[in-house]
Amino acid sequence: MTQYLLSLPHDSAEEPTMATMDPAELEAAMAAAGAFIDELTASGAFVFAGGLMPPSTATTVDNTGEELRTVSGPFVEAPEYLGGFWVIEVADEATAVEWAAKASRALSSRVEVRALQEAPSGD
Repeated sequence: MTQYLLSLPHDSAEEPTMATMDPAELEAAMAAAGAFIDELTASGAFVFAGGLMPPSTATTVDNTGEELRTVSGPFVEAPEYLGGFWVIEVADEATAVEWAAKASRALSSRVEVRALQEAPSGD
């Protein structure tokens, strides 16, 4: 079984959070996400999920040089950012894409599918 990241992109021009969303829209989004997670859990595919705060709340840490540097803000500025994700464990990419299609439909959002790297077997 392989683990896959199903990620939700957000437009960088907007930085929605649960605190700033319209309460009715938030309730609908939470219900849709909850139903999707319930279905993932029932199937045995659910590993974990999370929603991320916007990039403007990030701190970038660089301890690769002579001294520690911290900078307020994201490491990369981009037109879109990762807003939330699920990690699932399924047999193959086709199954991961099927789950992503369900997530996309439930949350009216595009969903990116990427496999997590696995260590070489060493055989």
